[in-house]
Amino acid sequence: MLTFTTALELHGKTATGIRVPAEIVERLGKGQRPPVVVTIGSYSYRSTVAAYVGEYFLPLAAEHRQRIGVEAGDQIIVGVELDREPRVVELSEDLSGALAAERLLEAFRSLSYSHQRRHAESVEDAKTEATRKRRIEKVVAALRQRQT
Repeated sequence: MLTFTTALELHGKTATGIRVPAEIVERLGKGQRPPVVVTIGSYSYRSTVAAYVGEYFLPLAAEHRQRIGVEAGDQIIVGVELDREPRVVELSEDLSGALAAERLLEAFRSLSYSHQRRHAESVEDAKTEATRKRRIEKVVAALRQRQT
């Protein structure tokens, strides 16, 4: 595991991230956007390094910040290592069923991990059954559109 110390940065109103030194990204040896396991204290999460005009960042979502107990401006020690595990998004039965019924499951799985996750989380985060259904329909429609 490679480690470095940095301040947690706030960009905009809520986007909070970790600036990753270029030499750390180079030492990971998987290009400018390597998949990584990030460890802060005893807490770990999976992410991907983002490259912005020669600088590198890792996002630190609000849920992770709360679990770790950090906020923008805090100094943190960060550990990163290549994430070698396959990235598979678990689908709810209703989303999986809708995709299978429309013969779109393969198209869904061809999306990047982050796009799959974003679609699946939008369905999971729905507060009502009606919203959940609308979001499933939106995922199905987006995949249909990609195939035309």
